[in-house]
Amino acid sequence: CVVPRFPPSSRQMSEADSSYAWMRLAIALLIGTIGSVGMWSVVVALPTVQAEFGVARGAASLPYTFTMLGLAFGGIMMGRLADRFGIGWPLVCAGIALALGYIGSASATSLWQFALAHGVFIGCFGTAATFAPVMADMSHWFKRRRGIAVAIVAAGNYFAGAIWPPIVQHFISTQGWRATHIGIGVFCAITIIPLSWAMQRPAPAHDMQAAETASAGARGELGLSAGALQALLAAAGLACCVAMAMPQVHIVAYCGDLGYGVARGAEMLSLMLGFGIISRIGSGWIADRIGGLRTMLLGSTLQGLTLLLYFFFDGLASLYVISALFGLVQGGIVPSYAIIVREYFSPFEAGARVGIVIMATLFGMALGGWMSGVVFDLTGSYQAAFANGLAWNLVNISIGLWLILRARLRLAPI
Repeated sequence: CVVPRFPPSSRQMSEADSSYAWMRLAIALLIGTIGSVGMWSVVVALPTVQAEFGVARGAASLPYTFTMLGLAFGGIMMGRLADRFGIGWPLVCAGIALALGYIGSASATSLWQFALAHGVFIGCFGTAATFAPVMADMSHWFKRRRGIAVAIVAAGNYFAGAIWPPIVQHFISTQGWRATHIGIGVFCAITIIPLSWAMQRPAPAHDMQAAETASAGARGELGLSAGALQALLAAAGLACCVAMAMPQVHIVAYCGDLGYGVARGAEMLSLMLGFGIISRIGSGWIADRIGGLRTMLLGSTLQGLTLLLYFFFDGLASLYVISALFGLVQGGIVPSYAIIVREYFSPFEAGARVGIVIMATLFGMALGGWMSGVVFDLTGSYQAAFANGLAWNLVNISIGLWLILRARLRLAPI
């Protein structure tokens, strides 16, 4: 979708970084926190679903993989809809789809029905609209504080990760997983749909032409075509999230295997994502000062170093500390890609470009979640799965470092 290049009105100019923009950001954060339940409820339910359907760990990881694949494709589709009609209507669709998906999954009689409900309704048409398209939308409402604004709205995903897992685990243990899923679906519908009406105002067109010129100049410094840079960012996003998925998807099951219980694992996941909130917001502050590309490289490097700690420590207290540290260092990586897109690509392509890169990160989460389960089934241990994640993390670091060094070498005097 191509947005017409109309000159901004004085009202649109005043809306950038305005009090309304900050209020809109708060509503977007709330919607993202509710809608992102789709990413985390399936993680908490993994051991229960595995027992219910009598499948191996790798097969039980498939609903998560389907959810991530749905998020990946849905992010692009919903992003294009948001570019054309605004973010409000995709969010209405999300509220309806999440209700249908959770109620449908509660009625599943097989693992494949459960996985399809998560992939199609919860992932593609539901949670997808509350993630990448909302980040792209908020990038239009801020200029001076774009980095921190995008990071804050992206933190909705981690607020969800901090809040939802213990709630979902409590109701699964007391009410059963089917009743819990019905309750989640109803809650999403009665909250997201009314909140979406506050997001109906179209995005301001402030400084769009100037931003397009600046992004073309920034990409020229790299000496790469738009397609080549997009492909590199997609590869980097996929690689870092394969690594990221190992602790996030399997920490609950890992704690169960170690004898600590799934409730302890859910607490660690909540702790990990709670500290990820700090990381995400902090990364926005950093990105406003050093740029999205360097912010991504910093987070990825620290993520790799933290993954190493899982090789050497598996005590209960140690896992709590490492999980908190992991969240603290990696939470800012994904929103940094949205910042990079706005720095190096035209703002008129923001919805589609952000959707493509976020799709790659979600492919990485889907691949990493499934691959870690398969590696566990083959080896009977999560040590090899941690090693696999670390190898993928090194790929991400290499791409980020190469891009930064390339820009420096091209700008260096001969």
